[in-house]
Amino acid sequence: MRPIHTTLEHRILLPEGSSAARHPAILLMHGRGADEEDLIGLAEQLDPRFLILSVRAPYPFPNGGYTWYDLGAVGAPQPTMFRLSYDRLSQFIEDALSQYPIDRAQVYLLGFSMGTVMAYAEAFTRPSLFRGVVANSGYIPEGTHLTFQWNQLEHLEVFIAHGTLDPVIPIDFARRAKRILEGSNARVSYHEYPMGHEISQESLGDSSAFIQRLLDAREV
Repeated sequence: MRPIHTTLEHRILLPEGSSAARHPAILLMHGRGADEEDLIGLAEQLDPRFLILSVRAPYPFPNGGYTWYDLGAVGAPQPTMFRLSYDRLSQFIEDALSQYPIDRAQVYLLGFSMGTVMAYAEAFTRPSLFRGVVANSGYIPEGTHLTFQWNQLEHLEVFIAHGTLDPVIPIDFARRAKRILEGSNARVSYHEYPMGHEISQESLGDSSAFIQRLLDAREV
């Protein structure tokens, strides 16, 4: 299957050995200085029922790769770039849902670092589109132009994974995300790991099991 023409460059991996007309889908969003190839290696450890979309952030990063926005202080995306990235990602999701063979009841977001920020942005502003979020080493983009639907998250499950030794986005940002979500009607699975700014084998295994549980529950 060829990638559709849309707002963001991306890679697509079809599910292995599935004859279903429509598939569960997971959207992978990389961090600063990476690209759509960065997280595609996770496919081997994700459920084989997934149609996988790995997207490229829209802005070239000076040191190589791409970025979703410039940094001010940690936790404060550059407003103009963040708004454009959000808009382009939103349109990409609309295009993907309408043009790829996706089961709309089983759409997941998986982000790392800035990619987690974008995943939170999409999930908490348009929660009806998503079943679950895997949030690795990121933060909720508070104080931006977004309006979050905190009382409309009843169908959303969120897996938060963060390193206690993270020197880039400190663990306090994950703990704040946990507190915020516990005050909403989302369901939260929160995990801290003895790691830095990364996705470890342990955190990936836990998040993969989390997603598989949701997929299996759908099929019961």
